Amino acid sequence: MTNMKKSGFLLPIFLVLHLSTFAQNIEKEAPKGFDQVRTGIATGRIDTISYPSKTVGTTRRALIYTPPGFDKKTKYPVLYLLHGIGGDEKEWLKGGSPQVILDNLYAEGKIKPMIVVMPNGRAMKDDRAVGNVFDKDKVEAFATFEKDLLNDLIPFIEKKYPTLTDQEHRAIAGLSMGGGQSLNFGLGNLDKFAWVGGFSSAPNTKLPQELVPDPEEAKKKLKLLWISCGDQDGLIGFSQRTHDYLYQHEVPHIYYIEPGGHDFKVWKSGLYMFSQFLFKPVDTASFTSYSVLGTPASTNIRNNKYPQILPDNRVVFRVKAPDAQKVQFDLGKKYEAVKDTSGFWTVTTEPISRGFHYYSLLIDGVPVVDPASETFYGMGRMASGIEIPFSGSGYYTMKDVPHGDIRIKQYYSKALNAWREMYVYTPPGYDQSDEKYPVLYLLHGGGEDQRGWATQGKTNVILDNLIAESKAKPMIVAMLDGNVSSGGLAGFNENVLRAFENELKVAAIPFVEGSFRVKTDAQNRALAGLSMGGLQTLYAGIKNTDQFAYLGVFSSGWFANNTKLSDPQYEFMKNNAQTINSNLKELWISMGGKEDIAYQNCQIMLKKFDEMGIKYQYSEYAGGHTWPVWRHDLMEFSQLLFK
Repeated sequence: MTNMKKSGFLLPIFLVLHLSTFAQNIEKEAPKGFDQVRTGIATGRIDTISYPSKTVGTTRRALIYTPPGFDKKTKYPVLYLLHGIGGDEKEWLKGGSPQVILDNLYAEGKIKPMIVVMPNGRAMKDDRAVGNVFDKDKVEAFATFEKDLLNDLIPFIEKKYPTLTDQEHRAIAGLSMGGGQSLNFGLGNLDKFAWVGGFSSAPNTKLPQELVPDPEEAKKKLKLLWISCGDQDGLIGFSQRTHDYLYQHEVPHIYYIEPGGHDFKVWKSGLYMFSQFLFKPVDTASFTSYSVLGTPASTNIRNNKYPQILPDNRVVFRVKAPDAQKVQFDLGKKYEAVKDTSGFWTVTTEPISRGFHYYSLLIDGVPVVDPASETFYGMGRMASGIEIPFSGSGYYTMKDVPHGDIRIKQYYSKALNAWREMYVYTPPGYDQSDEKYPVLYLLHGGGEDQRGWATQGKTNVILDNLIAESKAKPMIVAMLDGNVSSGGLAGFNENVLRAFENELKVAAIPFVEGSFRVKTDAQNRALAGLSMGGLQTLYAGIKNTDQFAYLGVFSSGWFANNTKLSDPQYEFMKNNAQTINSNLKELWISMGGKEDIAYQNCQIMLKKFDEMGIKYQYSEYAGGHTWPVWRHDLMEFSQLLFK
């Protein structure tokens, strides 16, 4: 039989096809009437049960739903369905009509027959939802329920009802406080539950690193982890942080966002969707296709809902321009927006690659910034930007570690006879110590300026995280403005490069060394840059290896077709190869793979380096000529410095 590989396992082709068909049969959202009573269909039954609780020291009650055609000779899987802080075992029945939702799904053949237990999650002797439900003892009783559930309720159900008693046939889900309980108890007892769902999970939800301390174990034991919330729910942050952590650690899960608040409209939809996955084969590759709405981009201006990023990294853009005739969103590729009757223009893109992207809003052909997005200086003008998450971005994610500062400093350059500005990163503890630090001078690319590495590049976050992990030495990073001109000329010609070299040596370095506690010898100076900044690093750095022991060249190289520029440089290197190799501890050259626009020039340059005997390290990180690549370059290069 032909086999296909899936998630490290060999799956028979018929099972792969079955999984694909199964995924296609689950709607992306609950249809109209999913929670309305239908006539002429078989129905399940709701009963009240009582069970002895040693945990609480009393007899407790729960509701139990048995499916249509319930047969005591058949063994069933079980879903434990939990209520919120203001409810009890009857909350789902009163507000959510779970029996109606499940009966309708059974009638359509969309769910497996299962028993559903709706307990009282407030594990205390007086477990009524009366008085102040936020009293300390009542809140603590929700945590105590874990013992009651595991030690009393589950054993009772599995003794009194025909149930399948293994982990793969046991699920837990809940709303609000019960959503937090479900995540806490389910993920905390992976040997007990393979299916876990949190609907609008409340603040009782543990921190993600406590919920899933071992992501690899979760990947192996979980069949489905479901997290859903309404987009207007004030508690969505608790779902978002859990999703972000799971995404970073590549734990398969569904993050389902839909219109709505903290109410049964959302929770009923959660039950409708979640229950269709239970106790069936699942295809984790399909998980990113499930969500009604996307998550607002982290680069949005506060409280703006758009742009939204869908789980598969498609982006939904939306802007109101009632008088416009044509609206496009330009991310290198132009996407045509469609206007509705309210004057809103909307478009959904194809999946966008990881990391940071510039984009523009084109209104009747005029490029402008998106009023909903943060703006960045790039492409020679202010542009909007969007951050697309990806699982490998942890090194530039804000963490609970000591943080340094970004300082904006103006200085007068005698080299250029003009006021200039630089951004300076000082490491954690700089102001509290008398220590002197090494310095990395860091250069941006063409069309950008001194803000680039601080804003688009996330330099401070990258260094904070590396220093906290003792992977990088504490250092100062001076992010310079590489835009200089000579005689009215700008660009990459040798006169402009020489002008930048002069600015660096005569103005920028003396200012840094006169304003900050820094070490001033070559062994404690590094110079690096991306694209245009890489070219500046090659020009100024190679000629001054007595002043810099470390050079980093990201996505750059001498232009292969410009002999007037390249020949003098290569001639200097050929004549000084021994000195260059002796002085430099690192000449680190990197590319964003073959799709990087500087790739071919760089390869030609490296061949000439080899011919001249110039020593270097070469690195590739696929992604093209983009900020995700350069962030990664900084992360790698900075770990080599000053050691």
